[in-house]
Amino acid sequence: MNRETEIDLNQFVPKVQFELIPIKNLVSNQDYQRNLSIKHVQKVASHFDLQQINPVKVSRRNGINYVFNGQHTIEIIALVSGSRETPVWCMVYDDLVYEEEADIFANQLKYTKSLSPYEIFMANIEAGNDMQLTIKALVESYDLVLSAKSAPGNICAISTVEDIYLKCGFHVLDRTIRLIVQTWEGEQKSFSANMLNGVARLIKCFGDSIKDTIFMEKLGIISIRELSRTAKDRHAGSLEAMLIFYNKKNTGGLQMEKLYAKNKKPAPLDDDTNTANQEVVNHSQMSLFSGTSDETAEL
Repeated sequence: MNRETEIDLNQFVPKVQFELIPIKNLVSNQDYQRNLSIKHVQKVASHFDLQQINPVKVSRRNGINYVFNGQHTIEIIALVSGSRETPVWCMVYDDLVYEEEADIFANQLKYTKSLSPYEIFMANIEAGNDMQLTIKALVESYDLVLSAKSAPGNICAISTVEDIYLKCGFHVLDRTIRLIVQTWEGEQKSFSANMLNGVARLIKCFGDSIKDTIFMEKLGIISIRELSRTAKDRHAGSLEAMLIFYNKKNTGGLQMEKLYAKNKKPAPLDDDTNTANQEVVNHSQMSLFSGTSDETAEL
């Protein structure tokens, strides 16, 4: 007799049934749930994808359908469809008490392994999504690779590269990578999130006013370690370290104040096709050498 016949395999299957239930018949105001984020609902609704909808988990108690996982899902569907009559697939539990619902809600992600930015990026490549394919081709044109492992010639700051592309456009990302390659000749730390963000912000802020030849000449003799030390010595850090070395012995250098100017239009960029993505650099930008990890730094 094999082990499968000795064990009742049904004990590993949740006692649920799947039902289509109209949103108007679902309740999702339990105290253990987080507050509903209207901003999140609106953001996801603006990029609605029917294939990304997950079943909503429901506990049926005293004839009432309590949502204990999926309150944002039902609000997104209601917003997109324009009706709370819209049915959603629900995974219905009939034998839970309130405390069990709260426990499931609290621990549902406890042992879930999140996808890394690299894993998400490569899945997008397999899906044939244009942005990731474009970024991959651009990076590889410089004999570099996007990777989850830190090594010479590897760019691990995947989220940062995508952010620069989305917020600044293709040409800013292209120029950023080119400047880093030509200035620091592929030094591994030159492709950290902080460095990528820093160079991209300088390009975005000053546009054609910042000269590639001067940048390479002045910054090429400065190590990443020295840049970091200079930033820390100034306490403020951020982009000032790069700009200090760029302006050194350079008459008519770039104005430091422009880095923190609010509501001012950036200098023209070498990018005619991405003007809609350009944003004003302001005083709240993240410190270039603040110690933020490669995968969490944002523009």
